[in-house]
Amino acid sequence: MQTVHTAGNNNIDALYRRNRMRVLLAITLGYGFIYTCRLGISIVKKPLIDGGVFTVADLGLIGSAFFYGYAFGKLLNGFAADHVGPRFFFSSAIFISAIINLFMGWSTLVWLSILLWGLNGWFQGQAAPSAVVSITNWFSIKERGRCYGIWNASHSIGEGITFFVLAAVVSALGWRYGYILPGIICIGVAAWVYSFMEDAPQTLGLPAVNEWKDKRESSVPEAGKNTWRTQKVVFGIGAVWIVAISSGLMYMTRYGVNSWGILYLQEEHGYSLVEAGTFLTVNTIAGIAGSIIYGFVSDNLFDARRPPANLIFAVVEIAALLLIFYGPANEWLLAFGFALYGAGLSGLMAAIGGLFAVDIAPRGAAGAAMGLVGGVSYLGAGTQEIITASLIDSGLTIVDGVRHYDFDAAVTYWIGTSILSAILAASLWNTRIRD
Repeated sequence: MQTVHTAGNNNIDALYRRNRMRVLLAITLGYGFIYTCRLGISIVKKPLIDGGVFTVADLGLIGSAFFYGYAFGKLLNGFAADHVGPRFFFSSAIFISAIINLFMGWSTLVWLSILLWGLNGWFQGQAAPSAVVSITNWFSIKERGRCYGIWNASHSIGEGITFFVLAAVVSALGWRYGYILPGIICIGVAAWVYSFMEDAPQTLGLPAVNEWKDKRESSVPEAGKNTWRTQKVVFGIGAVWIVAISSGLMYMTRYGVNSWGILYLQEEHGYSLVEAGTFLTVNTIAGIAGSIIYGFVSDNLFDARRPPANLIFAVVEIAALLLIFYGPANEWLLAFGFALYGAGLSGLMAAIGGLFAVDIAPRGAAGAAMGLVGGVSYLGAGTQEIITASLIDSGLTIVDGVRHYDFDAAVTYWIGTSILSAILAASLWNTRIRD
């Protein structure tokens, strides 16, 4: 291991700045691309249904398998991420997910697709905790909101690639390439991430970030050999559980729109796959801006207090949902609604989906906090998949041999979970960072 403690401050500062940016770039782009290995199923739903490969109920089971696999994977891998170097954990998650997607491109058996997609969920559950541990290793509390906001924009990057590029590829080449193309690309991404990022400053002989940057954290004990004991503290923090439940409700809405929004736009408005994907792409582009803005707003305007920013972004998200589903039938208003929704939701994902819990948890247990919140979040997402499929299926009518789906009940369900999530998050108004 290279030792630089005896080097001048300028050398330490230069190494810190260079490697911090490398880590942030690797986890942001890496997570953006691994996202394409989980969202292909959203693009191929209608081609699979129309081709008689799978029914709506089948796709609900396959989708829920992913989310339940992800829930338990994120929970357990979150705890593991505090012990395992994030460089290996993160890159191996991308690689294995890529291989699974290649197999999914050739599966037409329901049971096999359920098994493969459930395994994909498990290994994708390694990625987010690894990224969050990297952030806490390299950035101080005062910087964390901004850095987390930038990394959280990776969700929107991945969604944008999926909803625009993959939609065009699937329209031209068929449903199989909704899985195969992301699989091929992410094999290369995994190799790049492994070669580009570093685990922690200490692996380069640099001082810990609390020693280098932010003396505020100097009183917070490092986990060291007591990592598991530090992690167990997370289970006893009531605010973390409230954040987790709030996130689970928010993820019901998020994946309701992500998983079924393309089908909704095709069935309810008659848009083509590419046109429907374009609306979701507007949502993701706005999400990049919303995520970054959230980090700066919560750090700079509210001094790292998350609840005020959470409320602002929740109001924007709920108003956008009302505009999308109940507003005038106008393409420009629909696009504006998706833009507002993307910005509001992305900010909430940054905070309620992880950052708020990481702030509350003790240092050395960032992965555990992320794992707990992520586990509950994706239990919500998986349950949503079954509930939404059931609600859509119950409204199915066939006229002259043509299927017609009624999304009204599903839309009410999605908006209702967002409102409940906002109420729970607001109950933590006076919760502050754990020093």
